[in-house]
Amino acid sequence: MGSAENPRLKGRFAPSPTGRMHAGNIYASLMAWLVAKSRGGSMVLRIEDLDRERSKPTFADQVQRDYEMLGLAWDEGPVFQHDRDDAYRQALDVLREHRLVYPCFCSRADLHAASAPHRGEKLVYPGTCRGLGAAEVRRRLEERRAAALRLSVPDETVSFVDLVQGPYGQNLAAECGDFLVKRSDGAFAYQLAVVVDDAACGVSSVVRGVDLLCSTPQQIYLQRLLGFSQPEYAHVPLLVAQRDRRLSKRDRDASLEELMARYGSPRGVLGHIAFVAGLQDEDAPATPEQLLQGFSTDAFPRMFPDKVQIPFR
Repeated sequence: MGSAENPRLKGRFAPSPTGRMHAGNIYASLMAWLVAKSRGGSMVLRIEDLDRERSKPTFADQVQRDYEMLGLAWDEGPVFQHDRDDAYRQALDVLREHRLVYPCFCSRADLHAASAPHRGEKLVYPGTCRGLGAAEVRRRLEERRAAALRLSVPDETVSFVDLVQGPYGQNLAAECGDFLVKRSDGAFAYQLAVVVDDAACGVSSVVRGVDLLCSTPQQIYLQRLLGFSQPEYAHVPLLVAQRDRRLSKRDRDASLEELMARYGSPRGVLGHIAFVAGLQDEDAPATPEQLLQGFSTDAFPRMFPDKVQIPFR
């Protein structure tokens, strides 16, 4: 794809303010920026702070400063999910009107005991609370048992073509099960929030790590129910530490602070990540604009021939 002006294409940064960014976050953000900008598009910054306990304003401020320092500019935002409850509630009301949601009283222990893991990715909800009658639901609510809300899914395969991973499909009933749209603590669930937010901001290009590939069919299903357009998706391989262990904010793996100390400058950090990920041929400092030169999504088959995780060093 070329770099012709395409004002309708819009990508997004969607960091969670739960800690300092690490190399994996930076890599995914860089790829999102390159995909959008190489096609004449724009970027929106969304702060994904649904988890009110772990999300901190200091981290939200820091991530914005980090993006600015790295030269990864955004054109709209920041949009904070903690301001978006009314929009999520309206979407949930639409699902309720179509009788697609039901209360779930299962605890985390219940879910692990009753569910079977699918391909090692996640547990498949077996529909334990799907058939509860109205009287039983009232009884449990009267006992002040907190209820989550789940979306009923059909025995249907949702498929799409990913720019990196190629064709991918998931049978919602067999490989996912009814999934959460609102948690028992009252917080709106990730799947619902990101779908509503992407639609509200006009996001048409979603670039993120391959660990979220299995969530995409659920999000596409929600988009269809709510009448939203479907973005294009590109799920890039993960940067991993030694022995294929995923990078983690909690473990401070390759944190931006440590990367800056090691590589000396934002350009040094970006250049090293770009080199490890195959975006440039030498381990040399680089700006996003320099990496943009010659970048094209047409090169994805060459960049990711086997779609494996990328060892970070």
